[in-house]
Amino acid sequence: MSTGNISSKTWWGRNFIEAVEAFTDSGRLSRGRAYRSDNRIKQWHLKGGKVTARIRGNANPYFGVHQEPTYSTRVQMTTITQRQWRSVIEAVGDSAASICKLIMNEMPDDIEQPFKALGLQLLPVSYRDFNVDCSCPDGETPCKHIAGVCYRLSEQLDQDPFLLFELRGLSREQLHQELARLPLGKALLHSLQTADHTPPLQDSYFTRPETAALPDEIDVRGFWTGAVPLPNAVDPVPEASIPALLIKKGGDFPPFWHRKTSFIEVMEEYYLRLRKNSQKLF
Repeated sequence: MSTGNISSKTWWGRNFIEAVEAFTDSGRLSRGRAYRSDNRIKQWHLKGGKVTARIRGNANPYFGVHQEPTYSTRVQMTTITQRQWRSVIEAVGDSAASICKLIMNEMPDDIEQPFKALGLQLLPVSYRDFNVDCSCPDGETPCKHIAGVCYRLSEQLDQDPFLLFELRGLSREQLHQELARLPLGKALLHSLQTADHTPPLQDSYFTRPETAALPDEIDVRGFWTGAVPLPNAVDPVPEASIPALLIKKGGDFPPFWHRKTSFIEVMEEYYLRLRKNSQKLF
């Protein structure tokens, strides 16, 4: 089935909602999309991997319901045990790139590989990955209220993919603690903690000019007329320990970014083009 006009920005968000669509009839899905909004969701709480919500229903005088009811809805995913999580993270420890991305709050593209190697999965694939209920009178599961909560979850996953880890039983704090136990994770965290990445505060958007006295041996006129040659060598700029740190800290979809493409990927492509164009000038 298709999500129609509702589509997630990320592959993990799409995978999540596609699993719900695989075992939900199209009629409930169509109605469920309308229940993902703040207008319908009166209360939303996510704790311990469980989402509990209070959903505003519809009045229906035909069935004797003259006031809008409020239904209690719960959505959980089957959890992965702490022992299994430790095995997964040890498998992740073989990839420095994956550890680096996870510590920087990015989702590795191959994140499913260590799960599959252990016979597990992070993303849902069927109704067996969900444990849901709703207080509405609809006898079918999932009802439109549960579908609405799942659509809301897929939107939140676009902004924070690590909700998947929490839904599977591992909080962000526990993930970082487990990564810190690994040799590569410990080394990377030590580098982040010891290096000073705080940008200096400025009192202006633009660099203010400063007046400085030039030594007598510098021939200003000769410099600007080309009589004085440029230096043969320039001191190299030291490489950053973590390139584009400020950009990467925002993740693929920071709050100000409303496109469906990853902000980090767009910036990487932009700087690659800028580097190529700059090389043509020299």
